[in-house]
Amino acid sequence: MASIQEIREAQRANGPATILAIGTANPPNVMYQSNYPDFYFRITNTDHLTHLKAKFNRICEKSMMKKRHLHVTEELLIENPEMSDDNASSLKSRQVILAKEVPKLGKEAAEIAIKEWGQPKSKITHLVFGTNCDVDLPGSDHELVKLLGLHPSVKRFMLRQGGCHGGGTLLRIAKDIAENNRGARVLVICSESTVICFHAPTDMNLVPHAIFGDGAGAIIMGADFDEPTERPIFQLVSTGQTTLPDSQGDIQARLSEIGMTVQLSQQVPKIIAKNIENCLDVSFKYVGINDWNSIFWIAHPGGPAILDQVEAKLGLEKNKLSTSRHVLSEYGNMWGATVIFILDQMRKRSLNEGKSTTGEGFDWGVLFAFGPGITVETILLHSVPIN
Repeated sequence: MASIQEIREAQRANGPATILAIGTANPPNVMYQSNYPDFYFRITNTDHLTHLKAKFNRICEKSMMKKRHLHVTEELLIENPEMSDDNASSLKSRQVILAKEVPKLGKEAAEIAIKEWGQPKSKITHLVFGTNCDVDLPGSDHELVKLLGLHPSVKRFMLRQGGCHGGGTLLRIAKDIAENNRGARVLVICSESTVICFHAPTDMNLVPHAIFGDGAGAIIMGADFDEPTERPIFQLVSTGQTTLPDSQGDIQARLSEIGMTVQLSQQVPKIIAKNIENCLDVSFKYVGINDWNSIFWIAHPGGPAILDQVEAKLGLEKNKLSTSRHVLSEYGNMWGATVIFILDQMRKRSLNEGKSTTGEGFDWGVLFAFGPGITVETILLHSVPIN
């Protein structure tokens, strides 16, 4: 009879968790940032709030964003006027929309990842799903099993209200699953929609409405990948999570009968920049790296001020956060899904440059995501050379 230790070792994979495919998706509706203030104040019947609109215009101009994809349209708001009225209950209306749109967008991203992976869906053993928008039971994870035609025995995990660091949390959980279940193939999906938090403008909510966008990202992850049928992209070497001191109230979201309300303190960029080097030191202490220009960066772009202050604090070269800035410019802050978009954009650069999956020629990198708490997720990444 095998010992418990022998059984345990037989259940574990030998190699590190590896990203094998990536897919992303957005709603078809595109909103250009230069047009958004006029749209936002007109559709919420608040054009008379001229001081507030002027302030919102300035925020949008400083956002360094060109456009976003939003499920919220004029037609949607006409059909659901309660979404623009904070004196009316709107959670039910929002959830009717989100119960359909969140898994639908997740399915689109997942199908792109599965197609790139090139393996049958029957090989998917686990589904790790996250969103800030779903409070139903059963939830979007259950719906996605049906939409994608996955086997009913697929093991599901759903992270609700994971904040903007939720994408990092999902990858951390998926890494543990892949490495502790030999032969596991984990489908990670994060799908986000601003339908949950759209409101008429107030002094407290202008920044979220200026930077948030809709999107879904999907990843296939496994350890001990099969060559040449599976093509590795990034290896997840180690993960960490920490809560920054004295920051509990600086990023907040509350769900109530009027939907989700989000508040962001002006101190967030300063707090992130002040603490980032400690997070990096912990992640890279076993690798022996302390030159932050010698690694590639998958940094969640909570906003341009955060990227600017992190760049200045660490003395980063201008190109280090260029992929994060590009995703922010083209898609906005898509909460937890954003880091998956950055991973996808980073590896796409390699198609033209042929250096490594980062397109920069650097082997080591960091995925850095933060959200309410302030909670920070850090993942030590190793890029896989292109053959």
